Order: sequence, then structure tokens, then C-alpha cells
Amino acid sequence: MLKIGPGAFGSAALVQAIAAAVAGLPDRPSSLGVGISGGADSAMLAVHATLFARQQLLPLHFFHIHHGLQDAAQQWQAHVHDLALRLQVPCHSVRVQVDLSQGAGIESAARDARYQAFARLSEQTGVRHILLAHHRNDQAETVLLRLLRGAGPGGLAAMAPCSTQYGLAYLRPWLDVDRPAIFALADSFSELSGWHPVLDPTNANDHYTRAALRQRLVPELDARWPGWQRNLARHARLSGETQQILDEVAAADFAGLDPTPDQASFSLAAWRELSPPRQALVLRYWLALQGQRMPTEARLLDLMRQMRSLHALGHDRQMQVKHGQVWIRCRVGRVLLSAA
Repeated sequence: MLKIGPGAFGSAALVQAIAAAVAGLPDRPSSLGVGISGGADSAMLAVHATLFARQQLLPLHFFHIHHGLQDAAQQWQAHVHDLALRLQVPCHSVRVQVDLSQGAGIESAARDARYQAFARLSEQTGVRHILLAHHRNDQAETVLLRLLRGAGPGGLAAMAPCSTQYGLAYLRPWLDVDRPAIFALADSFSELSGWHPVLDPTNANDHYTRAALRQRLVPELDARWPGWQRNLARHARLSGETQQILDEVAAADFAGLDPTPDQASFSLAAWRELSPPRQALVLRYWLALQGQRMPTEARLLDLMRQMRSLHALGHDRQMQVKHGQVWIRCRVGRVLLSAA
């Protein structure tokens, strides 16, 4: 067993960041999970979460997702379990199949598969709060990628310190921590323990979008604008605040559209009374309520054009717009979703 403790290894500041994230929850969790790939950042989160959990007498679990996308994935799984054994923390792994049929790209598909797997592991362990190792550099890269893709305030808010998906809470306590600080700790940990983080070759393969940004753009930004990550992380926080205000406006507008109790449909006539920007805002809000992906700007504008062009309430059966796996239709003056 690896002996760890405040006097042997660990950053008090990084443990405190985990403590602050947990303290910000409405209620104290009964247990915690840590998503661990085996890389330096997630391994260091696992180690510091172990320190925190022991201090707080909280049950802790490690969750490893085996995507099967790399030849070395099986070895990574064993390596993660070895770290868990050294730390005396139970580790749970699940193998997933990454679905590329939706056309969202391998990185997005792998992310979706990962969150679904976390939900399965949550059911097995009872863990409802999972720590993730995203840091300031990840956040800055996410903002930049979304800016290049034309995202609005919600997208530019990037990763939230706390978010929910599939009924689970995900905490990102290290969004204000720089990658070099984490990697320096990983080097120290390796010297102390003999356990070394895995190296994912996709991180250096510019076939993948994030790796391309990291390999090609980040060095130029580092050279020209030192500290740009901190500025973009601040931009993410401000965008998150802006999006919160927009969500409040959208919720108030949607409440005025005579929605059904399940929020599955609303009044077309009431929607037409809104200004065009608020029409777009409330449509995005409604689609999010229904668990649908956001449409592109072109698709949203086309949908709004069709909704505005409908005539008398009895003449709206012609409107049906395909959106992902569902149809957006209008029936007797009400806008609704139906199965494709």
C-alpha cells in the first residue's frame, strides 16, 4: 500500500479546492466518485480526493471508462486499478462502445459514452457526485474551440464548476488550477511511488480537434499572449453569468406561452408576440427542456421562418421540421415535438 498523507505528499491548495467544491453543494454527499483515465491530471485528482475523503471520512470510489479506442486501453485499465490498490480505494471499470452513427464526431461520441457509463456505475455504487479533473488549460481550450465554432454565451461558458447529467452532479474543482502545476505534482508523485501516469497518444495526434488546437495554436498563444488561459477562463465565468440571466428571461417568456403541464407544447400565437431574439431564445430553452440538442443557427432561423409564416390556426398542419430523432410540428395552434 502507498502511504500518503499531508506530511508525505499532496498539495494543501488542491485538497482545499476539492473541499470548497463539496462545501458548495446544497447537501453534504454521502460518498464521492472520481473519474480517472490514468493520465496525470485525473490521477492527481484521485490522489488528492483520497486525501480529502480520508480527512472527511467520506466513502470514495474511482470510476474508469474503457473506451476501447486505443490498443493500450486494456493496460490503462490495469494501471488505474493498480493505483487504486495502492491508495486502498475501490475502483470500478466499464467497457463502452463509442457510437459514431450520429455524426457528432469521435470526441463527442466518446464523451457521451463516458457520461452514460458514469450513470451505470452510479447505479451500482450509489455515488451521486463525481469529481472530474478538468483544469484551467482545458477550460481555456474549450472556450477557444467553441468560439471558433460560433457558440453563443451558453457555449462560451464552457465547463461549469458543477453541472448535472443523467441525474448526477459533476464537480470540477480544479478549473482555476494550471496544467503545469498538476503535472509537476504528478512528477513528484511518480518519484515517491514508482507509479507513472499513462500517456494518451491522441493528445498529440492533430487528427483530433482538441489535440490540433493544443499542438498548433496553443504554443503560438503562449508565446504571444502569456496568461491567455486565465483570461479565457474569466471569459467563461462571465459568459456563464450572462447565460444565467438569459435562462431566467427565457423561463419567464416560456411561462407566458401557455405551456402544457409537461412543457411539451406551447402556443404559437403567444410565441409570435415575442421579439425575434426572444423567439429564438425561448425555442432553444424549450428544446433544452425536452432534452434535445441545440439546432444550428441556420436550422433555427429556418424553423422560426416557418413558424412565422403559418396562417390561421386551422391551416398549420403543413409545418413539420425534422430535428435529430424527432419532428417539430404545429397542430391546432400549438408547437410540439413528436417521434420521427
